[in-house]
Amino acid sequence: MDLSQSLNLNTAPQNPIFDPKYIDLEYLFNKIYLFFTHLFNPSTPSSGLDIAIKLFLAFFSIFFVFVIAYSFVRLLEIRKKEHEHLHHEIKEYKEKHAEEERIKWEKTASTNDRWDAVLQYLFSSDAGNWRLSVLEADSMLEGLMNQLGFKGENLGEKLKGADQDKFKNLTAAWEVHIIRNKIAHEGSEFELSHHEAKRVIAIYEQIFRDYGYI
Repeated sequence: MDLSQSLNLNTAPQNPIFDPKYIDLEYLFNKIYLFFTHLFNPSTPSSGLDIAIKLFLAFFSIFFVFVIAYSFVRLLEIRKKEHEHLHHEIKEYKEKHAEEERIKWEKTASTNDRWDAVLQYLFSSDAGNWRLSVLEADSMLEGLMNQLGFKGENLGEKLKGADQDKFKNLTAAWEVHIIRNKIAHEGSEFELSHHEAKRVIAIYEQIFRDYGYI
């Protein structure tokens, strides 16, 4: 054996224990593609193993579709229950908040029956009663102005005859009286939210308490 042959023997590639082609994604994809092409090719004779694989894949596909459908239905049910629970929680929170506000207002209630009627209207669930609470509070304001000695045929004229020195709540009184006039003239067409009604009544309350009227 000459030197060149000896070198060729020494540099000849050895059989690898693990073939790198098995981690080649393109190679694996091609193998899988050829396998399924052969499996589902009508012109290819089907062996018992091919039939068993087809049955298994069909069963697996049906099972997978069933799992997806079941999961989708369950997801809809869960979302519906979550929505109902959230709606229930919001309703309970509003009722609890309204009750806490009612109790808070009752703690500051006076012996004035007209003011108690104002609060009853205010915490009614009927939006029409919210308007009545403002109308009744404005009527009480006119009574206060009469008691303080202001003259005029109606509350508007009494407020015009007042000034900040004689009636320190003049600006606030005008604000709520204007809202009262809108309610009286527009009726149910005037949109008065519960939040706004409570804000307006709170202004009336501050005026009345400043003069010890309630």
